[in-house]
Amino acid sequence: MESLGGNLNGTLFKREWFFNTRQDIMAGAVVGLALIPEAIAFSIIAGVDPKVGLYASFIIAVMTAFLGGRPGSISAATGAMALLMIDLVRDHGLQYLFAATLLTGVLQVLFGVFKLGRQMRYIPRAVMIGYINALAVLIFLAQLPQLTNVPPTVYVLTILSLAIIYILPRFTKAVPSPLVALAVMTLAAIALKLNVPTVGDMGELPTTLPLFSLPQVPLTLETLRITLPYSLTLAIVGLLASFLTASLVDELTDTPSDKNQEARGQGIANIVTAFFGGMAGCGMIGQSVINVQSGGRGRLSTLASGIFLLFAILFLQDWVKQMPMATLVAVMIMVSIGTFRWSSFKNIPRIPRSETAVMLTTMLVTIFTRNFALGVVTGIVMSTVFFSRKIAQLVFVDKVLSNDGSHRIYKVAGQIFFLSRDEFLESFDFAELVDRVTIDLTYAHLWDQGAVEVLDKAALKFRRNGAEVELIGLNEASATLLNKLAIYQQFNAVKK
Repeated sequence: MESLGGNLNGTLFKREWFFNTRQDIMAGAVVGLALIPEAIAFSIIAGVDPKVGLYASFIIAVMTAFLGGRPGSISAATGAMALLMIDLVRDHGLQYLFAATLLTGVLQVLFGVFKLGRQMRYIPRAVMIGYINALAVLIFLAQLPQLTNVPPTVYVLTILSLAIIYILPRFTKAVPSPLVALAVMTLAAIALKLNVPTVGDMGELPTTLPLFSLPQVPLTLETLRITLPYSLTLAIVGLLASFLTASLVDELTDTPSDKNQEARGQGIANIVTAFFGGMAGCGMIGQSVINVQSGGRGRLSTLASGIFLLFAILFLQDWVKQMPMATLVAVMIMVSIGTFRWSSFKNIPRIPRSETAVMLTTMLVTIFTRNFALGVVTGIVMSTVFFSRKIAQLVFVDKVLSNDGSHRIYKVAGQIFFLSRDEFLESFDFAELVDRVTIDLTYAHLWDQGAVEVLDKAALKFRRNGAEVELIGLNEASATLLNKLAIYQQFNAVKK
């Protein structure tokens, strides 16, 4: 048995790591280089040095390669997480960001241990699309300060960078067009001695491997009070983005992922990055798509992306420092445009209005509050209400009258709960003069106190009109609920 177990583990290891070696390394190299401008840009959004995002991207990519639940998925510093850190960094400083990142990781590990990843299936698609659209809009809005009160040359570089990013792929995709834009614009800025903001103006770049250190914050309840709200939001948003990314890679590769393992992997990755001067990160939809489209399938592609990223930032940093911020803005505009689900607006005439309302509400609440968790919760509540209303309307009642006109049978089908009240009662004719009424619930189910209450009400109305009432066909769960709560058979109930 031990030999069999060893063979199975060996087969699984090979299937996840070395079944696609060459393509995984090539795809990882492309993604690793493409991560550089994004990690720098996300650091600037969060208000920290570029090295914070670069260290985080390296560590999170490497850790999730070994511990994540979705081989081929790319995780690193992201815009969704960076947007949530702005106030914390501004009000309390970098060390509190590291403490919040550590707590974020702990919460995500707990989510994975308690298998909360499975609850993702309860998040409606309309909410997910609203979330993604809001993320795209906020990433775009975060670029506006870099385009305000700047020399005209910045606008020229931004437009030229966007032209390279979007036109070059029509001719070749051998090298990611954002990297080409960065290389060309950096060379142009150096050669022409352009006076424009550069990455070097934004803060310090890494010169060594990340070093271990504890977050320098007081271990007090006040620290917990400051960091916990940010960490909880980061943990939820990070897992939401990671699960969405994993689901997308599932679809692209037609293979399954383990959401609970992904939660634990993301959590451990964030814990480790907090000890090495990095910011919290999560799954990246755009980079994961690039990885899969470049041939990456296994864990080796994720690991290679982290290794290539580290190599580039340690040995190419003299060039990275001179990258024009205008080109990074163009890269983030590209990310924003690519992230936005344009089809969600194009298909509005064909989508149920309730789903459109949920998508727009999720998106607008997130944008105006800049709180992703609040936006998602609002969307889920709206979806629940709309879905319940639809189910409540699916109550059918057939009526059969005996030949002598003394016995009426109502055959009920559907889900009876608090929202079914009006539809259920409107199906009965309480003014009809009959001796007996039978309510057949063979094809119905009672879900809550509201169902028992409305059934009580119908039965008592018939009894007050002098008819005998009989309920038949109840399934076990409905009968148990009715026996505990119903009062229609009580003698005094008729008089109330």
